[in-house]
Amino acid sequence: MASSRGTEPVSDRSWHFNLMLDAPLTEEQQDTFNGLDRFHEGGIGLVEGPASSWFLCVVRADTLTAAIADALKRFEDLPGVLVRSVELDPVALADNGMATPAVVPAPQ
Repeated sequence: MASSRGTEPVSDRSWHFNLMLDAPLTEEQQDTFNGLDRFHEGGIGLVEGPASSWFLCVVRADTLTAAIADALKRFEDLPGVLVRSVELDPVALADNGMATPAVVPAPQ
């Protein structure tokens, strides 16, 4: 099946989104994060601000929901980190080919 972006297969599509955390990583969480290969395989990068942290994600999947589920699975070995929300900023909307933000249910 071809995507609307040409002859590229849908499974090769990259989805752009942000996983917003409820709080910045603690020093212990940062040490754990630094030791987890699943976060250093590419596609997810930590962004830290003075009062917040989030993960900038570019994940290949058939659907946006599948991409979010894949990204969230990486948090299984990062205890105490709570993803507050999934956000699509204007750049992500444009990169995803979306005109407006979508509401995406949490994966089961």
